Amino acid sequence: MKITNYEFQITNGERGQSLFELVVAIAVSAIIIIALVSLATLSIRNSTYSKNKALAANYAQEATEWLRGQRDNNTDVFFTDASNNTAISGSGYCLSTLALGTLVSSISTPGKCAALVENTTFTRYTILTTTTQSGKTVVEADVVVSWSDAQGFHEITSATNFTDWRQR
Repeated sequence: MKITNYEFQITNGERGQSLFELVVAIAVSAIIIIALVSLATLSIRNSTYSKNKALAANYAQEATEWLRGQRDNNTDVFFTDASNNTAISGSGYCLSTLALGTLVSSISTPGKCAALVENTTFTRYTILTTTTQSGKTVVEADVVVSWSDAQGFHEITSATNFTDWRQR
């Protein structure tokens, strides 16, 4: 019996990947990497927006609680300040700090509050509107918190009605 050794000859065209196959592989890899980076960027942007929206809601709630404290601390002054505020159409109060005492930092144009909430990128102001319902004085406080980021300008609004609890 005769055993024959078979030799496999490899020609130049059969030696590995062709240039075309290499370019296709790099293109597919690049598309996958771009898709992953885009997805990560979108996820981070949405996460940042959600975080800022939650912070803005907290700042609005903080201002509402502060206004409630102002009303409870000195009801007459609170309702007087609110009534004086409505005499100037479209005016409000910039609430960059929530200092003790009466409402301060009057602004003449809503949304033009230049002072930022301390150590943040948010602005916060309130518009107070006084009405009378069933013989009772009602102050509607619209607290607006706004911020800007890469997507543009954002704001949230919280509306609360304050009444003079002494009026029955």
